[in-house]
Amino acid sequence: MIITVGGLDFETTGLLTPEHRIIEACLIKYKVDTAQPELNSVTNVFTQRIDPQRTITPKSMEVHGITPADVVGCPTWEVVGPVLSDHCNDCEIVVAHNGMGFDFPFLIQELDRIGHDLPEFEPFDTMTEGRWATPFGEVPSLQKLCFTCGVDYNPDDAHAAQYDVEKMMDCFFWGLQHGHYRIGVEEKA
Repeated sequence: MIITVGGLDFETTGLLTPEHRIIEACLIKYKVDTAQPELNSVTNVFTQRIDPQRTITPKSMEVHGITPADVVGCPTWEVVGPVLSDHCNDCEIVVAHNGMGFDFPFLIQELDRIGHDLPEFEPFDTMTEGRWATPFGEVPSLQKLCFTCGVDYNPDDAHAAQYDVEKMMDCFFWGLQHGHYRIGVEEKA
C-alpha cells in the first residue's frame, strides 16, 4: 500500500505552556510503500518561520538560535496554522521526535487557540517508540537515535526544524526497514 507520511518538527518561544508559541514549523511529506519503506520519496517540503507576537525566551534562543529579528515580517500562526493543518490532513501518519510530549500537543494547543479544526492522522513518535535504540531502553535523543541508525548528525545544525525532520525521517525509515518500527494504517476515505 502506498501512503503519505509526514515528518513534523517545531521550534518554539518556550516550553509547552499556553503563553508560548510556535516560531518555526516544518512538515516534509513522503510517499511510502508500506511493504518496502526504503522506497520512499519526498513529495512536499513546507518550512515556515512564524511571528509569535510575543518574546522568545533566552533559553529557547540558546537551543534553536532563532532571534526576534529572525521572525520580523513573518506570517502569524493565524495564517500558517491552517496551511500546516491542511498539509497534515494529507498524511495517514505524521511522525515527530518527542511528538507525544511536545510537537503534537503544541499543534493541538495552537490550532485550538485560533479556533481551527484539528487534522486527522495517526501520530507516530520516534522517541517514545525508539527505546530499542538505547542500551538500557531509555527514550533516545535525536542524536542518540541517529547514532544507532547510522545517520550523520551535526549538533551545530540541530534544532532547525527542517534539519531535525530530515534526520528524524532518515531514522524512521531505517527503523522500518530493520523491523524496529512498525506502522499499520487504514486508508482514508
